[in-house]
Amino acid sequence: MNKIYNPLKKDWSSILKRPTQTVADIEEMVDAIFLEVKNNGDNAINAYTEKFDGVLMKNSSVTQEEIEEAANQVPKELKLAIQQAKRNIEKFHSAQRTAKVSVETSEGVHCWQEKRPIQKVGLYIPGGTAPLFSTILMLAVPANLAGCKEIVLCSPPNKEGKLHPAILYTANLCGVTNIFKVGGVQAIAGMTFGTETIPQVYKIFGPGNQFVTVAKQIATKYGIAIDMPAGPSELLVMADDSANASFVASDLLSQAEHGADSQVILVSTSKKFINEVEREVEEQIKLLPRQEIAEKSIANSKLIYVADKETAVALINEYGPEHYILCVEDESFFLDRTYNAGSVFIGNYTPESAGDYASGTNHTLPTNGFAKQYSGVNLDSFTKAITFQKISQEGIKGIGETIELMAEAEGLFAHKNAVTLRLKSLVGER
Repeated sequence: MNKIYNPLKKDWSSILKRPTQTVADIEEMVDAIFLEVKNNGDNAINAYTEKFDGVLMKNSSVTQEEIEEAANQVPKELKLAIQQAKRNIEKFHSAQRTAKVSVETSEGVHCWQEKRPIQKVGLYIPGGTAPLFSTILMLAVPANLAGCKEIVLCSPPNKEGKLHPAILYTANLCGVTNIFKVGGVQAIAGMTFGTETIPQVYKIFGPGNQFVTVAKQIATKYGIAIDMPAGPSELLVMADDSANASFVASDLLSQAEHGADSQVILVSTSKKFINEVEREVEEQIKLLPRQEIAEKSIANSKLIYVADKETAVALINEYGPEHYILCVEDESFFLDRTYNAGSVFIGNYTPESAGDYASGTNHTLPTNGFAKQYSGVNLDSFTKAITFQKISQEGIKGIGETIELMAEAEGLFAHKNAVTLRLKSLVGER
């Protein structure tokens, strides 16, 4: 890992740069795939699946027989684990429901707001180097709670043209309505335009590599909403001498094993602690089955020493981490000043893995600094807030002149006239 001591503020942006390509670097390729899928539908999808995933698919739809077969292949212990995680995620996201907001803003002017579900949503589930069935829980559970009618799931097939049994089991458990063996840019394009097989959706959710992230951003050019730009995973740990170096090293490696383009950062006010964590990382990484991937990620990662907690918190907010672990003696100082983070994990016994799987919070979070302006996925991500109003005769009398004056001042006389006609009708004028 790269050690950096007391970096100057002018150098923070370069030090904290993510190891990912920009939209401009790969936009041309993604655009070409989108246009191909738009014009040729399933034929284009199948061609790109063969090119990128190495399997020729005759039918990308998952059948009921495949779902039943998969359920028999998932060990009972894993099923119980998935079910417990689902219960916790349901509990936390159910608590996010908000009641109808209703108010009389003036006498006879009644305004209210209600949440309504997005009818058609698409879920992208990575399945390349790791079958992320946990992401189905994070997306399909709130989608169902919100009342989404159509939940479309796409995930890349393996070389045999199949999805991991746990992906199929979890998708079925969570009420996904359509499952397709399609991954990468072509999956996002398929859900954007719709094909002979894949339905078009209104909003696309889910993490992915940098190509999927750019594809989601391209989808917005065609009128499809997305949850957020959620690309390669990242973690920042803030720790001092009160933290456990072994725990911190394990957390850094838990994110590093996601992919070679993941990034992990340790910020500390203790040089001694930084050295301890570095030694722990070197020992623990040797035991990982995904050691080669983790090593590539670790090469992009940083151990940053700063002299005081004021500098630390400023640097952390500048980075805006997707996952933020806080293991310090003075927790309140950092928590009170945390403005930019996707999800925060506090204390020595709160690993980031808990949020990834079973504590109840959502693990679909903004990366690449987008935590400065985006929230992670939550129940409201699957709903729209619609406002309503009903104005009585007394109500239009009370606010009518205000509307007329404002409309006239803006030069919008048809707006004014829509009120004037109503006011005149109430006094018997034509």
